[in-house]
Amino acid sequence: MLEARDRINDFLSIEKESDHASERADSYLVSMKHLRNFLDVKYPTLAKDWGNKAISNAYLKTDFKNWMKIQKKSNGEPYSNSTITIYTNALKSATSKLNLVDINQTDLFYYTSYETFEEAHNIIKSAPNFNDVDVATSNRSYSSAMILYSRFLKEISEPSCWIFQGNPKYYDVIGAVNVLDNITWAVNQYTKQIKGGDKAYIWISGSEGGIIAAGTIILDPETREPETDDPFLRGGSLNTAPYLAVNIKIERKMTSNIVLRKILLADERTKRLEILKYPGATNFKVTKEQDAVIESIINGNYERVPPTGDDTVIPAISKKRYWIYAPGEGSSMWEEFYNKSIMGIGWDEIGDLSRFPTKESMKDEMKKVYGVEYSYKNDGHATWQFANEVNPGDVVFVKRGLSKIVGRGVVKSEYIFDSSRDVYRNVHMMDWTHKGEWDHPGQSVMKTLTNITPYTDYCKRLEDIFVTSIGLGLDDEQAQYESYTPDDFLSDVYMSEERYVTLKNLLLKKKNIILQGAPGVGKTYAAERLAHSIMEEKDTSRVMVVQFHQSYSYEDFIMGYRPSDSGFSLTKGPFYSFCKEAEPDDREYFFIIDEINRGNLSKIFGELLMLIENDKRGKEVRLLYSDEQFSVPENVHIIGMMNTADRSLAMIDYALRRRFAFFEFEPAFDTEGFKTYQSSIANRKFDNVIETVISMNKAISEDASLGRGFRVGHSYFCTDDIVDDAWLSDLVEYELLPLIREYWFDESSKVEHWALKLRGAVHG
Repeated sequence: MLEARDRINDFLSIEKESDHASERADSYLVSMKHLRNFLDVKYPTLAKDWGNKAISNAYLKTDFKNWMKIQKKSNGEPYSNSTITIYTNALKSATSKLNLVDINQTDLFYYTSYETFEEAHNIIKSAPNFNDVDVATSNRSYSSAMILYSRFLKEISEPSCWIFQGNPKYYDVIGAVNVLDNITWAVNQYTKQIKGGDKAYIWISGSEGGIIAAGTIILDPETREPETDDPFLRGGSLNTAPYLAVNIKIERKMTSNIVLRKILLADERTKRLEILKYPGATNFKVTKEQDAVIESIINGNYERVPPTGDDTVIPAISKKRYWIYAPGEGSSMWEEFYNKSIMGIGWDEIGDLSRFPTKESMKDEMKKVYGVEYSYKNDGHATWQFANEVNPGDVVFVKRGLSKIVGRGVVKSEYIFDSSRDVYRNVHMMDWTHKGEWDHPGQSVMKTLTNITPYTDYCKRLEDIFVTSIGLGLDDEQAQYESYTPDDFLSDVYMSEERYVTLKNLLLKKKNIILQGAPGVGKTYAAERLAHSIMEEKDTSRVMVVQFHQSYSYEDFIMGYRPSDSGFSLTKGPFYSFCKEAEPDDREYFFIIDEINRGNLSKIFGELLMLIENDKRGKEVRLLYSDEQFSVPENVHIIGMMNTADRSLAMIDYALRRRFAFFEFEPAFDTEGFKTYQSSIANRKFDNVIETVISMNKAISEDASLGRGFRVGHSYFCTDDIVDDAWLSDLVEYELLPLIREYWFDESSKVEHWALKLRGAVHG
């Protein structure tokens, strides 16, 4: 494409003598990229280059960063996030400083094969100013990064090994393996790394599941039509639309001699198999060491290596939940559960709870087994939560009766159906941190298992029991959070990299920022993702979201007196608690306020109006309701969202306005990210509606009674649903038209004009 762009430029400048040849050639390049993306997504088998091979849409920056996270330096230590970022930036940008004419692509992540990269690598090293550019990067990170990238490309070019998972609830995996010699399997991750010739294992899910076959992938992943008549389906088709899949040639069948998941969990080398850590996918990568262990089990020469240290793998979590739980009737099972480091729940007669696809199916089975005279509303809810919602990292408080707490612990495993137990076979592995007897604050709930996470004050009072009553502090367990990089932000939010850098730097410098814009420009969607991108992980413990409204007050936000069992008590608000949480930590914290201009800001912030200024952080003032000196920590950042099209709201107080930076979110129809998304929809009427809205936005901007802040945002068009005439008609009739009727409430002719155009875009 770059070569084509250069030839177009030459043609326009030389033969056509165009004064804007370069700009027009760049425009052609953008169009070519959109066409390639469209073909790769919608018709991947049609995109062919001159060598009759599918055009690669691979860009390996994210893959390389993920690979770096599991590599070790020569001293055995992992690479830090900052080092990975430095290496990544060097590979992306440093080559452009060499001004080479013999190399077409200066962003090295576009080199996806070992051979072509090595050719470029040799040209780069021979450049006269290579040493100067390399020295200018931190610790010669440019040359070091290229060595690692070469190793990375060589590794991914070699045959890989994968596990493909099937759920027996929806597909007769064993039956298919026993009958078929070739089997088709959906692919939903590593789509650019899986290739023909790779090794494949077939896995059946469930507590007694494991590997039941081995074979070879025949071809690279390609788009397939759903097979609605597949005899091994249990229920409807797993895929109702074209999907990416591979064909696997089955070479060894082990349905009568399964390589059990419990064996793999009990070995130091395989306990961290991806499928055991993050089982929610169809396909998973297997390392060479893990593959060698699996082969030794199959071949009968296996020697187990017992797990060392903590052999429980806790997956990345998005939010820690809190539960209150009764271990058996009258807490009769507490001693056994504590000694065996488990928590259990009854209802053994209905079997493995993971086999039920819905809560209703679980309750139906209870009625069959235990009788139809009860609704099983609470019991069905509790068993469903136990099997599907209690996750590793959650905190469990153990109760006895309605007035006593007898323990606390942290969940260490997913749900397990332990058929070896006589009773209470439904279990989770636990790390019980405390055992004893403490008074419960007030009266406890009666149910066996209750999610108390939404009741933040209640959770804090229970945690305080284990701080104040026994004189021990409870450091938070080191939760593992999913990585989230600036690249992830740019993939999620339609914004240029330059504007993102401006936004991030503005927030870090000013401490307080307001994201303003019209409805549907993605302010709320972007706020948490902005925080996560700066933290480089989805650490929800360092982000709090509140929403202001006309009745919100200082007492709600900071602290004030509220009714309690004994009259009135001083209750701390979310901002006070959040600041206290952030105070001892060096990491960044983010307090997000939705609809910030709906509240009386001077009234809500009170004496903290001064303290939130970036140069007043750390200074103290005495709070209104307590004899306490309070300060806003330097690591707390405030992100507010403001809808500029809300006519009912007053302007922000000028005293507060100067304490915030303001960043305008605009409709992103013209961004490369949205255009790529639009191309992937590939619907002419969808394109027509967007073009109409772009024209309407121009009219809104030029309207003296409205202006830029009332333009319609791109988020109205972002969906995971199938975009058809019905979806577009609902969008126009029930979202866009009510909005413009509000805008032009006294100009019916304009409403009718744009209503006709929008409806015509769908039905015309």
